[in-house]
Formats: sequence, structure tokens, C-alpha cells
Amino acid sequence: MQLTVKAHFNKQTKDSKKELIQFYVKGEDEKKPEISRLTREVVELEIDGVDQKLTCEFNKTSKDSKKTVLEFIVKGDTSAEQSFNFYKMAGSDVTLKIVESQMSLEDFQAEQHEGLQYSVGKDGTAAVSPDQLSLDGMKDEKEDALDGDPFASPVNVEDQLD
Repeated sequence: MQLTVKAHFNKQTKDSKKELIQFYVKGEDEKKPEISRLTREVVELEIDGVDQKLTCEFNKTSKDSKKTVLEFIVKGDTSAEQSFNFYKMAGSDVTLKIVESQMSLEDFQAEQHEGLQYSVGKDGTAAVSPDQLSLDGMKDEKEDALDGDPFASPVNVEDQLD
């Protein structure tokens, strides 16, 4: 499914957890039924005049007496160049093309990250590799470096003068 609307690129915000972009749709385009059908789907956004596309989750639609607000969460692997060229249009009126993606919402939300390797026993307990460093091990290493003196500070080689 594909939808084209005239909208105002209202804002782009980014924090440590997600990147959000918001558009205001006014006039006849806000009455298009496709808007509600694409909500909660993974979509590709295009703006006329910008070569890049952004893969996003169409997070929500809200409507009041003056406008319809479209909110999208940008996929984490978007390059800085893609984002920069797209966000140069923030604050202006744009022609927005919303195209349904082949990616599922579950694929979009699953982020790859390094974590602990572990196995789960039949009783539900997790067993971590004995080679895994623990916080207790870190504490012991720091105490050894301080030779047991609770008022000593650890020596940082980078802070030493030659």
C-alpha cells in the first residue's frame, strides 16, 4: 500500500532510546482512510526532493479539530547521511510518500546487541559461563590494585606526568 499526503514536517527528536519524527497533515489529505490502515506498520518514508528514504514504524496517528498528527519511529540502523538529508526539510511543508514495507513490526523492533551467553536449566535457572567477568570480580581487581588501603586512589597511567 502507498499513500501520498501534503504535510508539514513538524519536528524530529532523538534520545538514547529512539528517534521520532512528526508530521502535521491538514486539509483533504487528513481524511484519507489509508492513514489509519498504515498505522502500527513498518513503512518507508520519502519526501519529494530528497533522494534518501527512511524505514520507520508508523507509531501513531492523533487527530484534533485543526490537524492530524503522524508520528514515526526511525529504524536504528539509519545512516547519518540519510537522516541529515531528510531532516534538512524539518519545519517546512512537504509532499510525504508513505510506502508499506515488507519488514514485519517484530523484525523492526528486534535490535541486535551483544549480551551475555547463558543457558537455561530445566528448573528455570540461568547458567552463565564461568569465564564471564562478574561485578564481584571487578571489585576484587580494584581492591588488589589499591593494596587494601580504602583511602588510596587507583593509579591512572594516562594521568601521570612524565
